[in-house]
Amino acid sequence: MEQPYKQKIALFIDADNAPAKKFEDVLNEVAKYGVVSIRKAYGNWKKESIKPWEEHLHEYAIQPVQQYDLVKGKNASDIALVIDAMDVLYTKDIDVMCFVSSDCDFTPMVTRALAEGKVVLGFGERKTPAPFVNACSKFLFLDDENQNGEETLSSSVKKQNKNIKSNTKLINLIRRAIQATEDENGWALLGPVGSHISNKVSFDTRNYGYKNLSSLINAIDLFELKRGPGNSYMVRDIRKKKSN
Repeated sequence: MEQPYKQKIALFIDADNAPAKKFEDVLNEVAKYGVVSIRKAYGNWKKESIKPWEEHLHEYAIQPVQQYDLVKGKNASDIALVIDAMDVLYTKDIDVMCFVSSDCDFTPMVTRALAEGKVVLGFGERKTPAPFVNACSKFLFLDDENQNGEETLSSSVKKQNKNIKSNTKLINLIRRAIQATEDENGWALLGPVGSHISNKVSFDTRNYGYKNLSSLINAIDLFELKRGPGNSYMVRDIRKKKSN
């Protein structure tokens, strides 16, 4: 029996600009897309700041790439990573390219990979500049939105909900996606709404603290949700209800 095709993935880690403690989360996400056949981590391994990455090298079969800091305050890891990524892009049979970094210097590399038809996954902290985040097919944040460790779970959820409702950019993004896919009564299937959003920007509901799009939309309280054909969700802008 012929085995199903599994996508090949190249994983590039900027150890100077990514948290090692979240690497298992990265692998769990990447595993959904296929098999990681190339694993490389770049940095000045003499630095204490990237020591946490060392314990992952053998455990996850990651190839360390040593890059000394050529100029004080700067590191050569970025350019070494980009050179290797370009080499892989044009010489290896790779379907998905994954970059773990909070540095926007890789944005041109991401756009080139997308132009070559690759899926590009990004992982980094919330300080990651928007151009890098938005350039990726999908970008997941590796730190929690709420950094105060003394917050209780309930207060954290309330704070997230408040932030979600005041996120004008997100709300407009959802509204435009609904408008692009709605029927004559204003209802749109949730699947096409999510696809429309993902086709425009890098989008993942987990970055907002919600497991899926239905729970995110439900938390905003500006949209209606109901079950449609095949028990799938349908969504409508609540303003349409008032106008009907």
